[in-house]
Amino acid sequence: MPLIEELFLEETRGKIGALWGSFLQNLSESMSTTTCGGRAAELERCRDEKVAFFLKMAAIAAILISGVFGVAIPLVGKKRRFLRTDSNLFVAAKAFAAGVILATGFVHMLPDATSALTDVCLPKYPWSKFPFSGFFAMMAALATLFVDFVATQYYERKQEKQSQVFRVDSVETVSESGIVPAEINDNSGKVFGEEEGGGMHIVGMHAHAAHHKHNHPHGQEACEGQARELAPSHSPSHSHSHSHSHGLGGADEEGGVRHVVVSQVLELGIVSHSIIIGLSLGVSQSPCAIKPLIGALSFHQFFEGFALGGCISQAQFRTLHTTLMACFFAITTPIGIAIGTGISSFYNPNSPRALVVEGIFDSFSAGILVYMALVDLIAADFLSKRMSCNMRLQIVSYFTLFLGAGLMSSLALWA
Repeated sequence: MPLIEELFLEETRGKIGALWGSFLQNLSESMSTTTCGGRAAELERCRDEKVAFFLKMAAIAAILISGVFGVAIPLVGKKRRFLRTDSNLFVAAKAFAAGVILATGFVHMLPDATSALTDVCLPKYPWSKFPFSGFFAMMAALATLFVDFVATQYYERKQEKQSQVFRVDSVETVSESGIVPAEINDNSGKVFGEEEGGGMHIVGMHAHAAHHKHNHPHGQEACEGQARELAPSHSPSHSHSHSHSHGLGGADEEGGVRHVVVSQVLELGIVSHSIIIGLSLGVSQSPCAIKPLIGALSFHQFFEGFALGGCISQAQFRTLHTTLMACFFAITTPIGIAIGTGISSFYNPNSPRALVVEGIFDSFSAGILVYMALVDLIAADFLSKRMSCNMRLQIVSYFTLFLGAGLMSSLALWA
């Protein structure tokens, strides 16, 4: 019996060792930097380094200008009535940009990742035995959800502490002056924030927001109430009601926190794939590959910039912070192209290593962009009360959403 067990263990160790050795060998082949098979002929067929360099410089200029204009329009135009972040035109334009970002993830990044990670240059085991592109995209989306959640919790707690400090300072100031304001709850007659035992507590952001939402009607009455809220009024009673609803801890603060998180996570996703796109264009020496990319990437950069600029505008950052985020977005792809141009003499984009690296990064970028487009851009706007109360805005927004996704998807024919 011990002899049989020993033989079985020996055989098992041998199989595991063989599989491990095969895996390491395939992994080593995946990291090769030599040009793969038929790709060399394809690379040389339309190779012209001088023309390619000129086109890269043109691409840097075109993409930079497109990115600057895209991100600047919602930031510069937010004081204009038709481009303000609360205007219907802005909501419809943002839906178009969300469609562009969604199509970028699904139609451009994910198929490119799948193509790279299942290329014939790579060993069939493990790359063709498991859908790594979809797996990496899924993990990136879940990681983005985690970052989204943690960042939102952090900013909410930070905002709540500031709100509490402000409330305490206000109470102390009022006590010294001898004037005690009271916000009366119409249902119970108690001061808002008063507990059943008669004690007072500082009202946090969530409690105040819950009170604000609880007092709003639903359905058609909610839509009518929203219309009355948006209607201009200069009466003292209206001013007091508005300041109470949206002052220290209302839904606007909570929405502001979401806009802060969304803008930063969205920029992270956009920047990560912009670097890969820029490097891919920069290392190419084929004018045939670069020409269609210039127009496609300019279009893509403009509307990605518009979506990001809208989120930054809604987050209401300080001017310096806003400028830094906008500039960082605008220069990322041109910098990627410049770096790719600089390393093109010794970097082989058709090697197994390049395919693995680009495939993994494209997968991650696809997951981040799909999550951000669906959750933080499309769902946030299309499931809002404002959208449900305005049939014309619904129709226009759905049309622009599908138009943006369709146009961006059609660019896959050329790039």
